[in-house]
Amino acid sequence: MINLAGKTAVVFGLANKRSIAWGVAQKLHEAGATLAICYQNERMKAEAQDLINELTGASGFQCDVSVDAEIDSLFVALKEKYGKLDILVHAVAFAPASELRGEFINTTREGFKTAMDVSVYSLVAVSRGAVPLMTDGGSIMTMSYYAAEKVVPNYNVMAVAKAGLECTVRYLAWNLGSKNIRVNAISAGPIKTLAARGVGDLTEMMRMHADRAPLHRNVDQLEVGGTAAYLASDLSSAVTGEVIYVDCGYNVMGF
Repeated sequence: MINLAGKTAVVFGLANKRSIAWGVAQKLHEAGATLAICYQNERMKAEAQDLINELTGASGFQCDVSVDAEIDSLFVALKEKYGKLDILVHAVAFAPASELRGEFINTTREGFKTAMDVSVYSLVAVSRGAVPLMTDGGSIMTMSYYAAEKVVPNYNVMAVAKAGLECTVRYLAWNLGSKNIRVNAISAGPIKTLAARGVGDLTEMMRMHADRAPLHRNVDQLEVGGTAAYLASDLSSAVTGEVIYVDCGYNVMGF
């Protein structure tokens, strides 16, 4: 069993019980990590806090990752409360719903900027805040999707963002390796999260995924959380710059 006792993790992206961040938080908690769990704004606070209260010893923090001042304030608070960090989980992605249906060529400039800022640059921003607190090294991870490398109809600008995110993982891994900080991505199969529900024909996407994947089913948040726990642990001490698929094998199929 993975043991994360004595390690502190900050998890970004909790919205509700369907969030990948929630599956990850449960598995990290199960392994013994101390958790700081972040939600975006006051509107999401009530539902997020109810979930956080289910995890003994976990604390909730508000942080909109598109606002530098909020990121700065968060890491000041984390330093005061915990002293150091060992694990950072970035489970944040957003593009306007209008950009996630129809033809990709109609992507707007603002939609493109928003997707790249919230879904990609935020990983750089929160990693920069975490590095000074990772005094004993650490593990940073983010969440990607297969559309980063193959066309998934309707995923549109978010696919471009995920491709940028995976490239960002590689550059951060190279940049932070000398500090013994590992950076990886988990590429999960489609899950009905709050963000994913904006994607056109999501139900059909999930049906096709389950039909074609070698395991003939879809993945769930806790399975993603299990891989996150592995990446957070010393079992993955030589793994960095990688994209690890947790998609029931879908990515290996040609037809």
